[in-house]
Amino acid sequence: MSVALLVTIVLVLGAVGYLVGAARSRNVVAGETSKLHSRPGYYGSYVLIWATIPALLVLAAWVFTAPVVIENQIQASIPANERIDMSPTQQGLAVNMVESIARGLRLLTEQEMTQATAGFVRLRPLLAEKGVALAGEGEDWMIGSAQLLNRLTDTSRLWRSILVLGLSFGGFALAFIQIRARLRARNRVEGVIHAGLVLASTVAILTTIGIVLSMLSETGRFFSEVPPQDFFFGTVWDPRFANAEDPDAAGQFGLIPLLAGTLYIAFVAMLVAVPIGLFAAVYMSEYAGPRFRAIAKPLLEVLAGIPTIVYGFFALITVGPFLRDLSAQISGIATGDVSGFISAQSVLTAGLVMGIMLIPFVSSLSDDIISAVPRSMRDGSLGLGATRSETVKRVILPAALPGVVGALLMTASRAIGETMIVVMAAGIAANLTINPFEPMTTVTVKIVSQLTGDLEFTSPQTLVAFALGITLFFITLALNVYALYIVRKYREQYE
Repeated sequence: MSVALLVTIVLVLGAVGYLVGAARSRNVVAGETSKLHSRPGYYGSYVLIWATIPALLVLAAWVFTAPVVIENQIQASIPANERIDMSPTQQGLAVNMVESIARGLRLLTEQEMTQATAGFVRLRPLLAEKGVALAGEGEDWMIGSAQLLNRLTDTSRLWRSILVLGLSFGGFALAFIQIRARLRARNRVEGVIHAGLVLASTVAILTTIGIVLSMLSETGRFFSEVPPQDFFFGTVWDPRFANAEDPDAAGQFGLIPLLAGTLYIAFVAMLVAVPIGLFAAVYMSEYAGPRFRAIAKPLLEVLAGIPTIVYGFFALITVGPFLRDLSAQISGIATGDVSGFISAQSVLTAGLVMGIMLIPFVSSLSDDIISAVPRSMRDGSLGLGATRSETVKRVILPAALPGVVGALLMTASRAIGETMIVVMAAGIAANLTINPFEPMTTVTVKIVSQLTGDLEFTSPQTLVAFALGITLFFITLALNVYALYIVRKYREQYE
């Protein structure tokens, strides 16, 4: 029985258990549901949980562990004289050949099976007639291993089906029998839901910890070859490879040009996004009517759903050439020289387009925060004779300021981590300049460039990507932690 069929049967049994459990809870009190400890739906959920969760957990564990156990037994079936001369890679290839032969054996008739067991020379044409192509030369012992693989697989599937269906039906029956008027079904169901939420949170936390530890490990290998002070305080980014003239050349891995480009582009983007986003949020929350707000806010948030690569194309094809041509016309009018002073790929281009991308984040978050200011504060200000604009400036914005600052910091984290727009709008040159009309690049762009290509993962040119990544991680983490601190402080003022 396949995994999909087992899952379907278990889920159908769970749905039936929900209906039957709810109906039984009504029957045990003769329809007077007020005598039940919980609502009938909780009794149905109680049966559903027992009919599905244990069976699905066992099925998941079986699906992950059974192939490993079977593969170990197949490797053990390799003749000892053959296994001695094999490397682990060759053993893996042999197991793959056995698996291919096992799939082909299932297509043979009994008569063909008799011929196939005569040897690999007889087996290959039989499998070829069935459309099973074998990549390499096999050995006679592989036929026996393939038959063993098929027997183990069939046995595994049989016991898997028996165990999963047994647990599902057994859980169904056990939960159904336990239904009484005083059964604390709601407490038990909510306990299972609580355990599921804790498990999901634990998985998320452990995943984050695993990512950080793996990056720290590779970063440590990088700093074992490049001094940390050269990385954190270096002003030149030139990760050269060793060449014929200077075999010892290892390049320079200065972080400062990349960090400066990252912060500079993010700063320009925030200059564009913050005023427009805040004004849009104030208008929609304080001045716009319900009908206009219901239309304008979703339209504004459509910008947040556009892939960043589309913004990159917009910057590369439209914004960059427009700024270049505009600067050429201004230069021609002022000096007579029509050469533009703004590069098509520049800090200004990337910051402008990234700012457009960030407007929905600023406006949406700020709108929610401004709308959360208690109505009594507006009414009190207006009741004392203040105008609406005075109420916004003197009451609403000061009250919402901590939350708005937190939203802006979260938006800044998004700007710092953006990659695609920078690649297409600001270039890949690691310049250290304050001129916004020149190309610069960011940390994320260099992470991508250092990890692509045919580089070995043991060279500093590759390992530096992990050092850049962990640096960017701590920068964005600090911004997010500070933003959460401000948001929590904001909440404490109104709860």
